[in-house]
Amino acid sequence: MVPVPDFAAHRQRLLDTLDEDEAVLVFGGPTTLRNGDADYRYRPDSDVYWLSGWEGPDVALFLRPGDEPFVVFCQPKNREREIWTGIRPGPEGAKENYAADIAFSMEELDRELPRLLQGVSCLHYTFARFPNYDQQLMAAIHSATRAARRNGLDIPETFKAPSRHFHELRLRKGPDEAEVLRRAAEISAAGHLEAMKRAAPGVNEYEVEAAMTNVFRQMGTTGCGYVPIVAGGANATILHYVTNRDPLKDGDLLLIDAGAEHCYYTGDITRTFPVNGTFSDIQRRTYEWVLKAQLAAIDTARPGRTINEVHDAAVRIITEGMLDLGLLEGDIEELIADGSFKKYYMHGTSHWLGLDVHDPGMMGRKGKSRELEPGLVLTVEPGLYVPADDEEAPEPLRGMGIRIEDDILVSVGDPEVLTAAVPKTVEELEAFCS
Repeated sequence: MVPVPDFAAHRQRLLDTLDEDEAVLVFGGPTTLRNGDADYRYRPDSDVYWLSGWEGPDVALFLRPGDEPFVVFCQPKNREREIWTGIRPGPEGAKENYAADIAFSMEELDRELPRLLQGVSCLHYTFARFPNYDQQLMAAIHSATRAARRNGLDIPETFKAPSRHFHELRLRKGPDEAEVLRRAAEISAAGHLEAMKRAAPGVNEYEVEAAMTNVFRQMGTTGCGYVPIVAGGANATILHYVTNRDPLKDGDLLLIDAGAEHCYYTGDITRTFPVNGTFSDIQRRTYEWVLKAQLAAIDTARPGRTINEVHDAAVRIITEGMLDLGLLEGDIEELIADGSFKKYYMHGTSHWLGLDVHDPGMMGRKGKSRELEPGLVLTVEPGLYVPADDEEAPEPLRGMGIRIEDDILVSVGDPEVLTAAVPKTVEELEAFCS
């Protein structure tokens, strides 16, 4: 059975955190113009989807705790528009298929929202995301204020960004989400394996990307969770290289950073391997330092440890590697303390993963790093990048970029590596890619 999120459970988790005079208002935005009169393919707002499973544009969700109804505003049924852009659920579909207790057309928002806001003293809402909706909300509050003077009910006087606890709920994955992410990881892994098979000298980066993303789609995903990075040779020293059109060269490494979305939850895998199937001596030596750093960081991703400790574990070994490879000189403690390692390892080791590739949720608060707990999903992705024009680096290392990334579910025991199906030791990669 294909795993799917439990949206009703998500809503209840949110409602359980609210006081009776609080409410949450979440909008899903309109389609976005790509160029000319062509739109981008719509991807649902992650907050809207987490709460409801709603996949279409122009929607609003209103939730209050207790016996208050779950209210959905959505595009109305419109036969003429549906001929062009697809079937809309409409208000009736919102009730039948998305568990709305009450549903209205978005055209009724101005009339109904002031009534819904009465008795709400604190509204959880993200400003400046959709300015048109901000204006409608302010107009609704103005209308609700007039009504409140007559009936003595509260109106919103306090606004809170959802990030303080709504996004903390999204950060802590329930069993349903863990299963969905396992499936996203499984599909992502299958795509990476196909990419490894396709890569060879003379093949273009975009051909490797096509082989991989074709697997993603064939396995029923909604696409990629982000634009794939397929970077041969020195292109791998550009952290977010997405041009993906150069030919692969014999003797180069190929870095692929890509993940498939399942139910809009994304995988996020990076592998670096030799285009011709065999590491050179210096490539092997450099790669094994990055792998050693990644394995140490993964082993640190346990309950009670912090997200900073995961990073620190990777940094220490990567810095040892830089000393061994001749990229840095000096005392390792000083090189770590003064940040010298950032010349060749300039990004963090981890980010949260879920509906967004960089899922929301704080890494820490008030200068204190977040302590890991079961149910958190993070990436572990150390790397080492030597620009081709870095004359201070040993010449054999110039133009080499290596990153290794896996998706980790923090568990009661050992960390669960969701993406372990993709080979990553030198021996495994050479056996698979040869």
